[in-house]
Amino acid sequence: MSRRYDCADAGDRATGLREAASAIRRGELVVLPTDTLYGVGADAFSPEAVGDLLAAKGRGRNMPSPVLVGSPTTLHGLVTDFSEQAWELVDAFWPGGLTLVARHQPSLRWDLGETRGTVAVRMPLHPVAIELLNATGPLAVSSANKTGGPSPATCDEAQAQLGDAISVYLDGGKADHATASSIVDVTGKVPVLLRAGAISIEQLREVVPDLEAGS
Repeated sequence: MSRRYDCADAGDRATGLREAASAIRRGELVVLPTDTLYGVGADAFSPEAVGDLLAAKGRGRNMPSPVLVGSPTTLHGLVTDFSEQAWELVDAFWPGGLTLVARHQPSLRWDLGETRGTVAVRMPLHPVAIELLNATGPLAVSSANKTGGPSPATCDEAQAQLGDAISVYLDGGKADHATASSIVDVTGKVPVLLRAGAISIEQLREVVPDLEAGS
């Protein structure tokens, strides 16, 4: 049975965040608001929980889950070969609607799907999301919809698609932008825009002029 908490109410928000963090530690799934869309989150370091996340979405391992973090400093323990340009993008657009695909530390014991040694990582610009992430550590988070279903801008839309597969729903109101994040690959010598989204290629090139547009 899912539980839902209204984060506009201070008491409900505190209870909901506490319950959501407990659910994550038990290996369960949580729906949380972000600045772009609602996401479904699981403990990034629990292969079983990440598997449940992919199953809830009807998503295969060939589409691995991104990871959300509560602070840029968390990157030091997650990624390797992170370029100066990548840090410049972090400084300019985090927290916010930019996901970076980087090489993850080979020592990490996680299984996000078929990542081929990379991780897609983002710091969201949403106080509820950041508070939860600071309580749990990095979370595997994907948009809170069934694969092929509409992207959820509200908690209602997420709950209509995912139902009782989720233990805790954190209702943070309508997403500010309701646009998926932009994705930039920083694994090579030149950053490559893989998906245009919340941040335009023009904005990105103001920081990294040689950014390439992916095919």
